[in-house]
Amino acid sequence: MSRHLLQIEGMYPPAIAEMLDLAESYVLLNRSGKTQRDLLRGRTLINLFFEDSTRTRTSFELAGKRLGADVINMSVASSSVNKGETLLDTAATLNAMHCDLLVIRHGESGAPALLAQKVDASVINAGDGTHEHPTQALLDALTIRRRKGRLEGLTIAICGDVLHSRVARSNIHLLTTLGSRVRVVGPPTLIPTEAARLGVEVFHDMREGLQGADIVMMLRLQKERMTRGLVPSAREFFRFYGLDAEKLAYAKPDALVMHPGPMNRGVEIASAVADDPVRSLIREQVEMGVAVRMAVLDILARRNRPNV
Repeated sequence: MSRHLLQIEGMYPPAIAEMLDLAESYVLLNRSGKTQRDLLRGRTLINLFFEDSTRTRTSFELAGKRLGADVINMSVASSSVNKGETLLDTAATLNAMHCDLLVIRHGESGAPALLAQKVDASVINAGDGTHEHPTQALLDALTIRRRKGRLEGLTIAICGDVLHSRVARSNIHLLTTLGSRVRVVGPPTLIPTEAARLGVEVFHDMREGLQGADIVMMLRLQKERMTRGLVPSAREFFRFYGLDAEKLAYAKPDALVMHPGPMNRGVEIASAVADDPVRSLIREQVEMGVAVRMAVLDILARRNRPNV
């Protein structure tokens, strides 16, 4: 891994394992209550979110503060960016601020990579367009590994709106790299045409796709990214592709359920499944998110010398 984290695609297993192993230690640290550390004392972390995301932004903020960094949340809605400032103008401003770590979420694929070429800080992609969301894939992998003990050899079904999901893309790259057998399940209109070339199996029938699965990962139906009606209605979508107890029964008896959030209950997933205390990992995913982001900030800060 370079001094940036822009995508999972192209990462090698040792680099992924390094982050997961370090994140594991941060899980234990956070649970012990000894969360404040001095690793990032004197470093500045800026959260620059062009799209709303309470969960991701808050976990990066918490991760930075637990490592001792000075954390700044830039509100794009009230900033110069919203008044017409270009991304390159923003890069010049950030360089003038001498920030060390920059977390960016942007609606355009490739925006974090562009900023990484122009800023002195280490850039972390918190989601760009329909491209990738690397820290989400890392926290999902950590969640699975903690509960199943491994990733290699597991059958993982990623279901729903795969076409618009940067989470799905990052997970496909990470899970296949670490030896999982990945399936994507959804209507033909919501499965990317290149899916099979990514090394996954494609299913359009939910029951077939979940047959024998170890993990069922549901995705949010992203209506805001749909340029046309790709599904007839939320009600019809849930009937065929929403996860309920009846469909989950086709997976293994000990199969576990995940969702990156925010959830549309009754659209992608039934509340009874989402809140199942035994089979749902959704709350655990949130906890793992803080630990993974602490690990990423730690590693990148060590690879990028402090500004002087």
